[in-house]
Amino acid sequence: MKTAIVYVSTHHGNTKKLVDAISEKYDITAIDGIKDTDYDLAAFDRIGFASGIAFGRFYPQMLNIMEEKLPEGKDVFFLYTCGTKKATYCNAARKIAQMKKAIILGEYGCRGYDTFGPFKLIGGISKGHPDETDLENAVAFYGSLN
Repeated sequence: MKTAIVYVSTHHGNTKKLVDAISEKYDITAIDGIKDTDYDLAAFDRIGFASGIAFGRFYPQMLNIMEEKLPEGKDVFFLYTCGTKKATYCNAARKIAQMKKAIILGEYGCRGYDTFGPFKLIGGISKGHPDETDLENAVAFYGSLN
C-alpha cells in the first residue's frame, strides 16, 4: 500500500519527529506541506496528515492543504503534537475528510514541547516531548493501520 504523510511542523519540529520515526520503520513518502508545493496525492492509497495544534485545531496551513490536495475517497489518518491533549483537535480535519468522502482510519496525538503565546513566559510546557515512548507509540499506531 503506497502511503504519503503530509506534515506541517513549524515551531520545534515536534510533528516532524513523529513522521521521521514512522519513516525509519516503514516505506512512506514524507511531504513537507510548507516547503513542498508541487505534489499530487492521487497516486497514494493512504494519506496521513500530520500537524501541530494551534487554537484547538490543526494548523490553518494543514487544513488548507487538505481542502486543496486531498482527493475524494482516500484512506486517511491523522497525527498531531500539542502542548496539552484534548479529544477535539482533529475535528476540523475530520470534517474536511468527511466532505471529501475519505475513509478515516484513526488518529494519534501526543504532547510536544510548546512555547506558543503565554507558555513562552514560563519556558514552555511539555518539555522533552515527544519522547521515545511517544515516538514508539506513533510507530505502533501506524503499524496498526496495516
